[in-house]
Formats: sequence, structure tokens, C-alpha cells
Amino acid sequence: MSMITDPTALDGQAQSSLEVDLEDLAARQEMTQLQEMTAAAELEGGEQAVQLQARVARLEAHAALRATAQPLKRLVRGRYRSSGTGAELELRVDVDGVRPTMRVSGDFFQNSGATSSYAGSFVVEAPTITQSPGTVTLNGQGRFSFPSSSRHVRVTIPRGTGLPPRPGTATVQFSAGPTAAPSATYLCSFVSPHLRSVQIEQDSVAGTVPFISYDTGSLPQPPSSPPRTLTVPKAYEEAGIEIQLAGTPNVIDFAAAGTDAKWDLSELHNAMENHFTLWRDAPLWRVWMLVATAYVRNGTRGIMFDVGGAFQRQGAAVFHNAIQGTDPASRRAQLRTYVHELGHAFNLLHSWDKNTAIPPQPLGPNGGLGDLSWMNYTWQYQPPPPAPGGEAAYWAAFPFQFTDNELIHLRHGFYRDVAMGGNPFQAGGAEMDADLFGDPVVNHSGLALELRSPGAFRYGQPVVVEFKLSTTDLNGRATHGHLDPEEGFVTIAMRTPSGDTRVYRPPLTRCVEDSEAIRLDGERPAIYKSAYIGYGKDGLSFQQTGRYQLRAQYVASDGSRVLSPVHHITVRPPRTDEDEHMAELMMGDEQGMLFYLLGSHGEALRAGRDALEEALDRYPDHPLAVYPRLVKGANASRDFKYLPAEGKPFIKEAAPEESIDQLNKVVDATVENRGVDNLTLGWVMKRRALMEARAGRSGQAQRTVDDMVSLLSERTRHPAVRRDIEVRAARLRDMLSGEHRYGP
Repeated sequence: MSMITDPTALDGQAQSSLEVDLEDLAARQEMTQLQEMTAAAELEGGEQAVQLQARVARLEAHAALRATAQPLKRLVRGRYRSSGTGAELELRVDVDGVRPTMRVSGDFFQNSGATSSYAGSFVVEAPTITQSPGTVTLNGQGRFSFPSSSRHVRVTIPRGTGLPPRPGTATVQFSAGPTAAPSATYLCSFVSPHLRSVQIEQDSVAGTVPFISYDTGSLPQPPSSPPRTLTVPKAYEEAGIEIQLAGTPNVIDFAAAGTDAKWDLSELHNAMENHFTLWRDAPLWRVWMLVATAYVRNGTRGIMFDVGGAFQRQGAAVFHNAIQGTDPASRRAQLRTYVHELGHAFNLLHSWDKNTAIPPQPLGPNGGLGDLSWMNYTWQYQPPPPAPGGEAAYWAAFPFQFTDNELIHLRHGFYRDVAMGGNPFQAGGAEMDADLFGDPVVNHSGLALELRSPGAFRYGQPVVVEFKLSTTDLNGRATHGHLDPEEGFVTIAMRTPSGDTRVYRPPLTRCVEDSEAIRLDGERPAIYKSAYIGYGKDGLSFQQTGRYQLRAQYVASDGSRVLSPVHHITVRPPRTDEDEHMAELMMGDEQGMLFYLLGSHGEALRAGRDALEEALDRYPDHPLAVYPRLVKGANASRDFKYLPAEGKPFIKEAAPEESIDQLNKVVDATVENRGVDNLTLGWVMKRRALMEARAGRSGQAQRTVDDMVSLLSERTRHPAVRRDIEVRAARLRDMLSGEHRYGP
């Protein structure tokens, strides 16, 4: 953060003394103090304990009477803002109203001419609340996002007037301590009862039906959750966040793609850049939501897809085909999916993944799987034993709200940690545990996780690792099969050659909303998944040469956290000038995203495509050339749905011949042991067969499938893996000969 001045130390600003009172706040504070005194007195016995118990009983009776009478309360909760030149403060007061978190927080902005820049944030946890006739005063030590010698915060708010009562101007003073003279004072006018306000622009693809509302009383729900009609804005309003629907929703006519068109990350990001009219390359309270048909990977209901570059979390999508329906259960699922994906845009993690945030956040019951939150998965819900888990148990107990610690983040997280376009997803300010997760004291999960890859990589070579999940239980174990890091159940910690420890954060957060259990036993002892980890939300992962330590963690269906042994890889320095230049052409944020996406026609990645094309032109025989060929061949194999900023959407059709040519070279290099891993090889040969069929070479496509079975079977000795290869080949043959032979 760059600041010209400390906004908590601005000598010479006007000071003020204002008065008010808030009976509920004073009564609650007195109740807490008396309960503590009563507990201490009961240990000694005597008349004092009896008197204190009587006083607590009277306060409880008065509180019950006030609740019954439902008087018009004079709340101070809300958002306030100062005005004028120089430093400006947006204040949030959260000590009364619905689910108060008992915090005061604020963001500073520096005004210069006609511009305003973010300068820093603070939060006061559990401020002391006092009242005098006509005023409420909040005092406490603040935690700041920047160095400050004036960490004591004092907020004075006058009693509101009018119907309903509206709080007056809040006086905010910063000082070195409770008795020190203020070093800065701000007069903040009341702005809104909402603690933050966000604009959402929502577009939809023709044929989809955007969600409108759900009556929570339509299906059974817990008694603690009152029946009400919830929209997405209403769900966030209950969390203290105002969602403003901005602009006119656009319906994008994409008839050429068909009603079952499947979208990939590259197409979504390109659509956002062209259609998000409020988009700016800066942290702002603005987000874009696209209601699309389906995602390229089955089982995906929604994603927060805006993860490239410095400004992230500005775009999300929900997939209508996976959640469509007008019955109450479908509308309920739609509401949860929309709120869930927008939660990611606010930098909220999945319930079981909060401990990987920066800084780490506390996990809820059963490692987070027991959270009754919008951010948990219904099918993954696992309350502490012996209570049953699963989707039915989730909905029977879910009160349609965020958890307390999620409320704290939404309302009082530092500006850049919450605002769209601010800090990257999961980021907020500390390093990962240096022990790379640390070993569990007890492990009865019956599961084992292994991280595998070549021991050494060339400088600039895309790093792909393989996950192997197996059972150690002779009787077998059931769990879910989500091993892709972008699905959120597998996390990788890595220690760099310089000693830094961090968590790999994949560019995409993909939410799988349902899952069939798989069983690992003698017939199927293990499952496998490969993933490219050379590029993530924090940029390139392997920019240094030297030795890296990697360790993976898998969260099983029952909440068990299964750790792999530490895996070592070495990135070798370039040996020649050609090696060095080739690596330079391979490395860069745009190239990293292209390797992750396996190509893209998006305009934002044009420079990366040009660099990879230059690498192939200048060094076609270099050992690393196989990776640009993979990207180029994969990109040529897709029909790219293009949504221009103006004009009619169109499809850039695949180029089968170009794709076949490039993918052939990838297979040839791999056969010579200078190519890709086995799982990627299987994907390449499947894609090549599909392109051959599309080009009218059905016989060659079937021969490619035969070659794939032969080649992959030679590379494994395990009968179960060979059976799996045969099963996948049979499905591919059916696809090639069937009506939908080209597949996604």
C-alpha cells in the first residue's frame, strides 16, 4: 500500500463532542458485567450473590418486556462517510441490529483533484460500549492494514430523529491511547443501514431462465429459520450487504451454439471482458454474473472464473442446465448456487478450505464440513457424529445464512481482501505453515495420497503432477473422486528453493454441487488425476531454478484430511542460449494461462499466443516445443464461442487438420519419452480421434483409439488401470460411431 499521509494522524481537523443513548446496548453490556460478577460471587456465597442474581433476573425480565413490546429501536448500525478534500473515511458500525458482530471498521481513501484512491483499512474487535444521556460511544484498539501510532479508536454517535430514527453524524477520533489527545478526527454522515454496497450486472444466454426468488417455507426447514421469500439481493441484505442490480440485463442470442452449448473458462473470460459494461481494471464493488447453459465439465453448477492477471474475482457464472426447474427443490438449489458463486467473488472460500486462506481462517464443525453455510456443499455436509450428513440433513438444518466468521469477512474484511478486483482469491496477508500442513496425530481414514511427477524439469517446462488416491484398508473405503485442485478438495503446499512456503491456488474455482461416492478396494485400489500447477492465481509457480518441496492434502467425504509424503522436484537451469530464450518465450502470465486453458482465442491472451508461436517458429525441434504444440493443437480442436462487445455473437469453428497435425507431433514426442505424462497423452489421443472423425476419417479415428489402448497399456502393469483404459476406449468408440460423435 502506498500512502502520502497517515489518515489516523491529521492534526488540525475539527473536533466535536456529541451526546446520545441506546438502552439496549447499555442493558446488554450491564447484563454481561453482572453475569461475570454473579459467577464470581456464587463461588463465595453470601448476600452479594443473592443480590446480583436478583439484578440479573430484573434485567432479563426487562429485556423480555422490550422484546414483547417491540419498540422502535434507535440503532446506530450502518455505514457512515466523511466528506471534503484530503483523507476520507468510510465507517461501518456493527454493534446492534440483525446478527451484530460487535465490530467497528472502516476504509480510508485519499482524494486528489477529481480522483480518489484507497489508502488503508482498520477494524476494532469487541469495542467497549458506553452510553450517556443522548450519546453512544464506542472505544477500542484497532487493527490496521498499515503502520499507525494512533491505534485507539473512539466513535461517538448521536441519537437519531425522525421515523424511523436515523443516526446522526458520527465523530471518529484516532489517538495513541484512551486518554491521549486525538491525532485525527472525522465527521461521518450516515449513508445506509447496509454495511457495504455492491453493483451486480447480470446477463444470460438465450434459452436460460435466470433465478428470481424462492419461498423458504415451500419445503421443510429448521424452526430457527423464519419462512420468507429470498432473492439473491435479499440473501445478501440479511448479511448486511446491499446488492444493487445495475444496468439492463442482456439476453445473448447464441442460437448457433445450440441449447446444450458448453462453455469453457476462456470463453467465459472473453465474454466478461466484452460484455461487463461496469468493468474497470481496478478494485471496485462491481461484479458480473453470466447465466450460461452448461460448463465443459459435467457436474458443474457454477464457477467464479475471473482469476487472470492482477485484478480478480470480478466475474462468476451459473449453469442453467444443471439447476433448471420450477419446482421448489430446483428453485432452492438455484438460490444457493447464485449466492454461493457470488460469495467466491467476495473472497469467501469453501467451508472446508478456509484454513488455506491468507491469513488462515478458523474451520467450523468437523473440519468445516459441518458448516451450515451458503459456502458448504449440500452433498458434502457432515455434522459431528452421530448426526447424519448429506443433502437431506443439510437442508433440514440450513437457516439460509452465512456463518458468523463469514459475516465478519463480508462486513469488516479489509477493503482489498473483499472488494472485487482486490487481492487474489484466498489472499489477505500471511504465509502458509512452514511444515507444509503438518502430519495428523491420528490417521484412521483408510486412504493414502501420493504426489508423483518426474524428478527434474527444464527451466520453463510446464510442471504437471499426478495425484494417486488409494486405500490402505483391506475392506475398502468409500469417498469422492474429486482430485482436481480447481474443485477445492485437494490443496498443494510448496516450498521454493529460496525457502518461501505458499499454497498453490489454481486459476479456476469450480463448484461441483453433487457427487457419487466411489469405492476403493481390491478391484479398484486407486484413482488418478493429473494437473498442471505451473501457473495459478499468484502467477507462475516455478520461476526459480533449484529444488522444490511439494505436499498435497485431500479432504475426504467424511472430513478426513489425507496428506501425501513430501515430493521433491528440481528445476534445472538452462544450459544454452537457446534453452534460455525458449524458456523466456514459454514463461509469462499469458503463456501460463494458455497452458492452463490448453489454448484460447481470447483477445486478452493474444501476446501469449504470439510468444508460443514464435517459440515453434524459431525452435521447432527443441524438447520444450511439445508444450506449445499441445496448446496449439488443443485450441484448434475447439469451437470457440465469441461474444463481441458489439455485433452478433459468432462461433470460430475448429480447424481439425491443424489440430491433428499438432497433436500427432505431441504423441510422437511422447513415444520417444520427451513428451507429456500418461494421463495427458490419453487426452491428446482422444482429442485427435475426435478431430479425425470430424474430418471424415472415421477409420483412422478408430485406429487411433486402438493405438491409445496399446500405448497406455504398455505404460502400466496394474490390471485395474488396464481395465479402466479399455472402458474409456469403449466409450470413445461409441462416441465416434454415434450421433454425437464429436463430443465436447
